[in-house]
Amino acid sequence: MNDGSLRYISEPPQVPLLEVARRRIFSFRTVVLGFICMVPVVSLYFVTSSAPGKFPVGTMLSIPQGQTLSGIARELSTQNTIRSEFVFKSFVVLFGGRQGLKAGDYYLETKQSAPVLAWRLSHSDYSLKNIKVTIPEGWSSAEVASFIAKDKRFSKFSTKEFVKISEKYEGYLFPDTYLLLPNVTAQNVLDAMLANYQTRIESLSTEIAAFGKPIKDVIVMASIIEEEARTEESRRTIAGILWKRLAEGMPLQVDAAFAFVNGKKASSDLTLDDLKIDSPYNTYVYKGLPPGPISNPGLNAISATVRPIKTKYYFYLSDAQGNMHYGITHDQHVDNKFKYLK
Repeated sequence: MNDGSLRYISEPPQVPLLEVARRRIFSFRTVVLGFICMVPVVSLYFVTSSAPGKFPVGTMLSIPQGQTLSGIARELSTQNTIRSEFVFKSFVVLFGGRQGLKAGDYYLETKQSAPVLAWRLSHSDYSLKNIKVTIPEGWSSAEVASFIAKDKRFSKFSTKEFVKISEKYEGYLFPDTYLLLPNVTAQNVLDAMLANYQTRIESLSTEIAAFGKPIKDVIVMASIIEEEARTEESRRTIAGILWKRLAEGMPLQVDAAFAFVNGKKASSDLTLDDLKIDSPYNTYVYKGLPPGPISNPGLNAISATVRPIKTKYYFYLSDAQGNMHYGITHDQHVDNKFKYLK
């Protein structure tokens, strides 16, 4: 309200232009100086926290229970997983507080910085994803072991251990497609294949029982059938021939068994000297079934083994195209060799 009185509004003191310029220059210098001082700090952060050039991509990082943070940091530094133990430990404390690291297996799929690793190890981020592995019918336990070991993602799988612990289970490692974790062990794989066998064989339990032969004999014969034929009809026909040869006291004379004698799988690789090798798996020398399965048969081969087709034949062979040719007498068998095995 204007009461007629005079009011005076004081003006701010005028700062000389030269002083304003000096202040601005000082502020700019402070910013620049601060930036210059920050560059080494930021650079040092990125250098010490980034992944080393030789980071072990595709390997498993195992954190044991009760291991100290300093001990783990030292081990990670030795393995070229981190650049700075101090930086890694600082991030672990920042992310995990007093909880520290979580024990377990961590899969290192890609290069990862110290902060990322610290976060994962502080929050149990294992990144373990199933890997699909298909085991074909007719593979031996040694072939299974070699195949899995070739995949470097299975860093905890031991070929030597698998061959050792699976030896007595040859024939019962069911061929199938499996989902395996990267930290799978030889024992894990064996347990999975044996359990799968028990589940899958159940569908044939009635037929196997009705067939009247011990399950071991069935699996041994099925392992031979798996290697000797490919179609259902030829498998059942050959099963009929081989069971008949056994019943009449004739040697089986199957070439597939030589994979256990001298490692030769193809009939064309065998020589007359090979047929004389003294081995219980040499079915030319010893009558009866081999002492154990020669491979791990699939469900179709096992089914054909207990559903043999009775024929007048005693001999068979497969030509280069996989076609089967049968003979009643040995002379007919020799003629088939001249006709189809040129």
